[in-house]
Parts: sequence; C-alpha cells; structure tokens
Amino acid sequence: MLRLISAFTLLLACSHAFIQPVALRPRSSLFVEKVEGNPSYKKVFVAGGTKGVGKCIVESLSKSGVDIVCVARSDEAVSSLNAMDNVVCHKGDAFDYKSIEDNMWGCDAVITTLGGTTEEGRRVDYEGNNNVIEAAGILGVTRVVLVTSIGCGDSKDAAPPAVFEALKDVLADKEKAERVLQRYYTNTNWTIIRPGGLKSEAMTGKAILTEDKLAIGSIHREDVADLVIKALKSSGTKKKILSAVDMSLGSNVGGEREVEEFQL
Repeated sequence: MLRLISAFTLLLACSHAFIQPVALRPRSSLFVEKVEGNPSYKKVFVAGGTKGVGKCIVESLSKSGVDIVCVARSDEAVSSLNAMDNVVCHKGDAFDYKSIEDNMWGCDAVITTLGGTTEEGRRVDYEGNNNVIEAAGILGVTRVVLVTSIGCGDSKDAAPPAVFEALKDVLADKEKAERVLQRYYTNTNWTIIRPGGLKSEAMTGKAILTEDKLAIGSIHREDVADLVIKALKSSGTKKKILSAVDMSLGSNVGGEREVEEFQL
C-alpha cells in the first residue's frame, strides 16, 4: 500500500490504495546529498537481518564498526541481534510501516533483503520491501540497496523454465518492489542486486556481480552479503541492477558461457 511520500517524489495512487497523509520529519543529520568517490555510511538500517543473507550482512557490518539498526518480530531474534557489537535491534514488523519508519530514523543508508512467507501465508517480498523503500523516501535516506533474485524483470530468461514456474509468484512480488524503487524514487541512489540460487556454506570469495541479464548459477549467502556491502560503498553502483553469481561452483547453468564481471 502506497502513502503520500515527500515533496521530491511523485504522488502514487492506484484504485485499490488507501492514501494516508504522513507528517514529515526533518532530514537526518547524516543525510547524504550526493555520491562523491566511494562513500562511507555511519548508520545502516538492515531489513531482513534476522536470517540468511541479511544476518550475514549484519554480522559483517558489525565487525567493521558500522552502526546497524534492525527490527525483528520475535523476542529471541531481538536478543540475538542485540548481542552483537554495534547493533541495535527493536521489536517490530516489516508489515507494519510505522515500525519501519520510526526505527529507520537517523540512518544514512538502507539495505533490505526481505523475502519469504509468514506462518499465516503472508508474503513479505513486496509489502515489506515497499514499506522499507517508502520509509527511506519519507526520511530522506537516499542510499538504498534492494536484494531480490535472478528471474526478476529483465533477468527472467536467465532462470530455467521449471525454476521460474515454481517461483513465479515470489518473483512477481520481488519485481513489484524493484519497480517501485526504479520508477518513483528518482532522487535515490539505489542499487538492485539479484542473487542466483542461495546456499548456506562458507564464503568462497569468488562470487561476482555482473550486468549480464542471462547470468545464472548458485552463490553462497556469505558471498552475497560481501558483494552487497561492497556495492553499498561503491559510487559506481548508483542506479545499477546487478546479478550475483559464483561461476566457480559446479552447479552453474550455462556451461562454458563467459560472464563479464562488474567492476566495483
């Protein structure tokens, strides 16, 4: 659901949307106006930081001394994240727009890896990511990295037909979040990263980002996290859509096809 966003963005409206006025706060003192060189962000909001790629990102950023803010639905997850250095995790829910906006206040960059379905069958891939993107727009946080999946948008043909068919509803929701970021947040320094098939194994250090829309293959979650953090800090990834794959893994589809690496 789309609400009224700040003056420098477009007014979103659709027939099924209920639009609520939102009181704008002054911009954070950490607000980044433009990209010059490779920026360094001091306080990063990570959505999806309780598990998978998101948790790998939180762990890595915390070790580097960056302040991180997260929200989590369960007390157990909140406690686990708060036990890490430089991490503040609040009780909250990505489906609750206000809990995202309230806790993002003061951050100068946002990473969202949200995906999956609740026990009630509610999918967060669009609704949750849309809340994160909207809150960034409202608060003037102009650096946003959205992690989706190969198979979204113009990478549809990269996914094997059987895989695409099995995941088409999830991919459609992720693609809707991508479109919101691309079309309506034109003043935002955004980057979209689309990983291939995810594995929970140790980082190989051989994964790459590429602009090749037909690139497909597996990648370890720790490698995705590493690439996301590098992309966050790179001035060359502004308004870029990049696939993330590890061509060194034997499960890659496409045989000997060469994939050109995007240079960060």
